[in-house]
Amino acid sequence: MSKIKSYRNFPLYFPIIAILISILSYIIGAAILIGFGFTIVFLYLTYCFGVELFVVFRSCKDCYYYGKICGLGKGKIAPLFVKKGDLNKFVKKKISWYDLIPDFLVGIIPIVGGIILSILDFSLIRIGMIVLLVILAFIGTAVIRGSFACKYCKQREIGCPAEKLFSKKKSG
Repeated sequence: MSKIKSYRNFPLYFPIIAILISILSYIIGAAILIGFGFTIVFLYLTYCFGVELFVVFRSCKDCYYYGKICGLGKGKIAPLFVKKGDLNKFVKKKISWYDLIPDFLVGIIPIVGGIILSILDFSLIRIGMIVLLVILAFIGTAVIRGSFACKYCKQREIGCPAEKLFSKKKSG
């Protein structure tokens, strides 16, 4: 069995696709939430931006891909926001499913909001947007990370807390 090649810098199309899926998810989430008014949409989009920055400040600064083209598109922008950290901190970092709640809420908030709005005023267009959001935010993101970004990631080879979390064997 041959070893999968990791990238020092990912081909540019990897982060472009990942970023487009994120942006489309945010736009669809905002379109779903517009029924609550512009203030809610503004708060939601601010939250999305905050979650992205949180990743940069919490993880990207210590990642192998800091300043490089990573599979998710944050490696090159990280130096704009934070100084380079310590790769050993990244390797030793522990994360749990609890740590992923902010990321999941980016998709869950508009889904729940869309369900509430659909109960109050049913719309097939809104239901379609909810389905599309589920596909992009959860299925699309899982495919991008699992089949592409993480699969060819040099940091995964060095040591990645997310890879450790997702690859845990189920006991039972």
